[in-house]
Amino acid sequence: MDSYISNSPDETLELGRSWAAEVSAGWVIGLMGDLGTGKTQLVKGLAAGLGIEATVNSPTFALLQEHDEGQLPLAHIDLYRLETPAEIVGAGLEHFLTAPDGVAAVEWFERWLFADWKPGQPLPESARPANGTTLRLVKLTDEGETQRRIVYEDFGG
Repeated sequence: MDSYISNSPDETLELGRSWAAEVSAGWVIGLMGDLGTGKTQLVKGLAAGLGIEATVNSPTFALLQEHDEGQLPLAHIDLYRLETPAEIVGAGLEHFLTAPDGVAAVEWFERWLFADWKPGQPLPESARPANGTTLRLVKLTDEGETQRRIVYEDFGG
């Protein structure tokens, strides 16, 4: 488990950019945190690090934005409007959460988990990634006006 303190949106963006050097096809980055904690900013940095020049915004109403122009395909998913795993499967998003072709960055990932996971806890059996898939679970918390605590842990791979 790793922890990072971001003191600005630019630092959060740079963390995402640095993660682009670590990811490969089959990675899922599950982002959990309240509104305004930096989930989308982290994805913007990841996209920039992958060489994606398109504008990256939270796909709250579209659920999914796919970017194929970078080093790896990036699926940016926002589960805010879906409340249960059954609704996520019904929306056709399960493939991106279990075995993406490229990298999937998933905001509100807690909607997919079948249990309330906290950093440092084992991952529930129902949420374990498929063989060949790496799941990076990320918990973002507000520590002040611009400061965010970003705790993350990798599973699978």
